[in-house]
Amino acid sequence: MEHLQFDFSQILSTTMVLFAIIDILGSIPIVIELRKKAGHIESEKAAIVATVLMIVFLFAGKTLLNVIGIDVSSFAIAGSFVIFAIAMEMVLGLTIFKHDADSSAATSIVPLAFPLIAGAGTMTTLLSLKTEYATQNIIVGIIINMLFVYFVLKNTNRLEKLFGKTGLNILRKAFGIILLAIAIKLFRTNTGL
Repeated sequence: MEHLQFDFSQILSTTMVLFAIIDILGSIPIVIELRKKAGHIESEKAAIVATVLMIVFLFAGKTLLNVIGIDVSSFAIAGSFVIFAIAMEMVLGLTIFKHDADSSAATSIVPLAFPLIAGAGTMTTLLSLKTEYATQNIIVGIIINMLFVYFVLKNTNRLEKLFGKTGLNILRKAFGIILLAIAIKLFRTNTGL
């Protein structure tokens, strides 16, 4: 059996990429809106479900793609377009992806855990990361992000007051630019351009 090697730089990279993709700070206004509509959001349930979804997809995603007949680099290229679109949303303040808010008790799962936290962008990013980084480092990156997501979900109102609307906007734009660079890198790596 291969010895598990944890690589700090890989963990840092995957954590930063996932942090930018999940964009939980940028989602604070959406989370507050969902909380108003649903009355209550189960932060633990949302974080656990999102973590499980991401880890399952990390392991089973490639098999799933093989069943459909798609190779990982094609999926990574498609992922780079999704990441690019999300980044453009963040930088330019556009709304490309629509979030459907459902006021049922399941709000903690849909749309919060999926697709807001573990959405198409996150899933494509995970498989794209798998082409470049070791699985154990990606899992550590997922767990670090989910702990942060849990903290943010528990403290959305406090964080909104702390950063203010301007602060959150600046953070969103900064991470948008990081995401743009990641999208271009993914595209170039998997197309060989």
